[in-house]
Amino acid sequence: MSNGNQLSVNKEFLPKLLRIMLPIAFQNLMLASVAAADALMLGGLQQNFMSAVSLATQIQFVQNMFVSSIVAVEGILGAQYWGKKDFISLNKIFNITIKFSIIISLLFFLACMFFPRGLMIIFTNQEDLIEIGAGYLQIAGWSYLITGISQCYLGMMKVSDHPTMTAIISSCTVVLNILLNAVFIFGLFGIPEMGAKGAALATLISRIFELIWSVACSYKKNYIYPKLKYFFCRYKGLLWDFIKVLGPLIGAFLFWGIGFTSYNAFMGHLGEDVTAANSVAAVIRDLTCCFCNGLCTAAGIVIGNELGAGNLELGKLYGDKILKIGLVCSGIISLIMLALTPVVTHCVKLSESAGYFLTGMMLINSVYMYGRSLNTIVINGIFDCGGDTMFDMYSLAACMWGLAVPLAVLGTFVFSWPPLIVYACTCIDEVGKIPWVLHHYKKYKWVKDLTR
Repeated sequence: MSNGNQLSVNKEFLPKLLRIMLPIAFQNLMLASVAAADALMLGGLQQNFMSAVSLATQIQFVQNMFVSSIVAVEGILGAQYWGKKDFISLNKIFNITIKFSIIISLLFFLACMFFPRGLMIIFTNQEDLIEIGAGYLQIAGWSYLITGISQCYLGMMKVSDHPTMTAIISSCTVVLNILLNAVFIFGLFGIPEMGAKGAALATLISRIFELIWSVACSYKKNYIYPKLKYFFCRYKGLLWDFIKVLGPLIGAFLFWGIGFTSYNAFMGHLGEDVTAANSVAAVIRDLTCCFCNGLCTAAGIVIGNELGAGNLELGKLYGDKILKIGLVCSGIISLIMLALTPVVTHCVKLSESAGYFLTGMMLINSVYMYGRSLNTIVINGIFDCGGDTMFDMYSLAACMWGLAVPLAVLGTFVFSWPPLIVYACTCIDEVGKIPWVLHHYKKYKWVKDLTR
């Protein structure tokens, strides 16, 4: 590539990346702030409310592993077909995504409706937490059904060059959710105080609002809506392409999601103070992940557009640039986590023991977040956009399930290690696989055109 072309690429690359990344990062921040608001409001009433809801929402976390993997395939294939300007195939991908997502969301909805106590027993043996969490799930389960559909619409907006609208919809939804949280949790304006059930009801109403707005927005000019004629037709090769990318991706999401849910279950068996501290640490960790998640999504779209258009060398060049950006951003995120430690421990109302555990967890996370941020950007942003989805599953099988989960199981149920040692075991996998990730990147197996 000549110097002139290189200069042109540099001028185009960063504005495009920022235009996509910043709205998505802000959207992720707003979504994470709902969990933060729930924790603060419920913790203000009772520590057990906060702990129970944190454990109950692990059900949605697992559902999101399925839905997110489906929507991720929509993003991977959608970005390439958008780059190729093949809008018929793009609409078919949209319909495939919605059908898969409805099936998964319906299963989780039914589980929450009919087996809420059984779901809670997976995460804790504390009867008071089980009772609170079961009541939460029977209301929140309806929102899980709705969220699976709305995420398909928001995912397509990101791919089709409307990331700002997704940020606006999600931000307004979050604001509504937080306001309704205050009303229903504390019983404002004459409404009875509902506690954890109030948080569930607020989530349900705000998700209905989000779905209606997303569907209405998709019919605007220059947006893409799922045409009914493609919903019932057979897709032949396109469906196979979708499944081929989805297979290892959903395996990776399940490895990671079930592993992460297991970590919360371990914390739930170490006592109420450890559970409470982990609930707060998880919220802060999700907040600090927002920037790297935005960069990850933007990387997949920017590189995927070029790969789908057949510009493989340009896609490779963009990948090299994003890797360098990721190395720097991951360090900044780790420093932010470290700086937040005294602020969080001072602001959150916890028992003395829970406060001690929270401080230790925050310090451990300041190291963990470097690995998680970098791996998210490279694996889920760069590798996946070219269909290189097998690596994620392999690395999780080796590092999480071959190392972190067994150590945490031994520490929790066999050797009774101190809770912070067990927590550190759950964080070892992301840091440990950094060399492997960087080595795989240099093989450039992700530089592929997936379109037909």
